Amino acid sequence: MTKSRSHQTQLLDNDTVAAWIFLTPALILLGLFIIWPIAYLFYLSFTAGSFTSKGTYLVGLKNYWRLLFNADFWQVLGNTAYFTIATVIPSLIIPLGLAVLLNRSLALRGVLRSAYFLPSIISLVAAGLGFRWLFQTTGPVNSFLNIFGIPSIPWLGDTFWAMPVLILLSIWKQLGFNMVVFLAGLQAIPPSRYEAAELDGANGWQQFWHITLPGLRSTLIFAIVTTAIFTLRSFEQVYVITGGGPLNTTNLLVYYIYQEAFGQFDFGYAAAAATVLLAVTLVFVYLQLRTWGEES
Repeated sequence: MTKSRSHQTQLLDNDTVAAWIFLTPALILLGLFIIWPIAYLFYLSFTAGSFTSKGTYLVGLKNYWRLLFNADFWQVLGNTAYFTIATVIPSLIIPLGLAVLLNRSLALRGVLRSAYFLPSIISLVAAGLGFRWLFQTTGPVNSFLNIFGIPSIPWLGDTFWAMPVLILLSIWKQLGFNMVVFLAGLQAIPPSRYEAAELDGANGWQQFWHITLPGLRSTLIFAIVTTAIFTLRSFEQVYVITGGGPLNTTNLLVYYIYQEAFGQFDFGYAAAAATVLLAVTLVFVYLQLRTWGEES
């Protein structure tokens, strides 16, 4: 008995050592490219100065106090919240509806899936330049509106319309990816569930609510989290199309961090704003996972 336990312990130790050996390269890369940058960012948020011969020095919570009492930061935070909510909700509802329709169409599923997915592989910079051309004052969108007697709208120069252009681009960019994800989730639901529901007299809406949505729970979690992260880190749209204007109404948090770090060279303040962005993202992901996990 003692010999058998000793052998099992030795085997367990060998397996543990082997596991650590195989995990070590991944852990090193994780530490170098994720954990260390995050830790250095957090440290940098408590400093001021620049990366010159003078160097940086600790200032405590000064950068966070500046954020707290900076009206521009709160405007940017509001812009980011508006942009995120207005992008995430349509980026989930529209692809889900398209996926349900495509799942019933076997003939054109492959062609339409490729067509809808195409925007996802296009560079955001190229897409941004395309949208900037479409929505300029003398662009095709206004030319089309003029046909119906609608006067030209200064899309990119108006404080009300500039943000919807960015939102439309982000939805268009994310739509195909989410649709493919939802389509894969739908195909994993057993057809027998729908057949049984039809025999019980359930209509299409009842089948969608009681079979499709519960069957897509894990897929929805993935889509919500990835879409929210994609939206919160948005930078290219603002940089290419509006530059944060007009009157700071399209300035998002990532672009604001870029301006403060590489425009004003205020790296400590930018690091504090980036830390806030990281915290908001982590809290959002945690709440989503906890909420959907409790419902499952």
